[in-house]
Amino acid sequence: MVNVAILGFGTVGSGVAEVLDVNAEQVAAGAGKDIRLKYIVDIRDFPDSPYQKYMVKDFAVVEGDPDVQIVVETIGGAKIAYEFTKRALLAGKSVVTSNKELVATHGYELLQIAQEKGVSYLFEASVGGGIPIIMPISQCLAANKIDEIYGILNGTTNYILTEMFKNGLPFETALKQAQQNGYAEANPAADVEGHDACRKISILSSLCFGHHVYPDQVPTEGITAVTGDDVELAGRKGYKIKLLGRALTGGDGRVYAYVGPHLVPESNLIAGVEGVMNGIVVRGNAIGSVMFYGAGAGKLPTASAVVSDVIDAAKHIGTGSRMPWGAGGAEYVGDANTLETAWYVRAKGGAAAPQGAEQLGGVNGSEAWLMPKMSRSAAQALTEGMDVQSMFRVLE
Repeated sequence: MVNVAILGFGTVGSGVAEVLDVNAEQVAAGAGKDIRLKYIVDIRDFPDSPYQKYMVKDFAVVEGDPDVQIVVETIGGAKIAYEFTKRALLAGKSVVTSNKELVATHGYELLQIAQEKGVSYLFEASVGGGIPIIMPISQCLAANKIDEIYGILNGTTNYILTEMFKNGLPFETALKQAQQNGYAEANPAADVEGHDACRKISILSSLCFGHHVYPDQVPTEGITAVTGDDVELAGRKGYKIKLLGRALTGGDGRVYAYVGPHLVPESNLIAGVEGVMNGIVVRGNAIGSVMFYGAGAGKLPTASAVVSDVIDAAKHIGTGSRMPWGAGGAEYVGDANTLETAWYVRAKGGAAAPQGAEQLGGVNGSEAWLMPKMSRSAAQALTEGMDVQSMFRVLE
């Protein structure tokens, strides 16, 4: 028998309780032993919940109970969740989480504690929601030298951009629709400004390339500058606009990671990922390119990924499940703004075409071009003096 405690009874925490309950037989079969929910820690009251009997308000109850072997952290953020996670690991308990901010910010430290204590720190649900991505990279693709990883890592922004492309909605209208449908928070900044995707590509970069990449090392742009004019002009030439997180190794061996809107050719599988779906492409030197696709969020898809980690942690009680990466530092991460890519630029009409650029056409008094591969600074230098409205990378 393995006893589990859940920290936080919000959307994901309640989903985990439900999956552990409803799928108890499948979970036990996967783990090779019974897994039982013993506590749910939350300062709020849930008198109508069928899981009320498990509720406690003090984390110390879990921390001090030697019968609790696995703690599921679904609190979110990097403050209380960090404190409780660290205390649980130090108490010799494995921790499973869906908390992307915590893993992106403190993952190296927490993995080190888990290794020292012989327990597991697992976070499959922190990147792709219900999409298996962490374990496939660390195990199934372990024979590969990974050169690049990129993808649509945020379902809210993908929904907004899909509505702008398919139905011609302005950004503000598409955002309001996303909020009405429950895809976006009342304050959508973490999504539309790219912070959510930044945390996820930080985790993926750390996992793929072996050293912790911190969010503040990842230049990040969201989609608030994308307009209907950009969507229309891109579509004329067979492109869709997608917010991508991307990381790759440079010739100097360092990692270059960033988040930003891209023009993606419709021939690329990523261009076909629509609505709230996510898609992640991994390029390895042996396997080539593979894509992972599915629901990137949601109560039960995310809970499914969390419980899969609970099963893995239960299998490795006494030894821990190893998935560490090395320490981070400025020496491991290059300036992504120096990466050379093709560029899309749109400026108010009347400007001369940038040198070497291919004209896309005009709309509503502005003109757009595709510029050849160059760094961001070179692209900005070529467009100096122009009334630039938009400038995005082009994925090749």
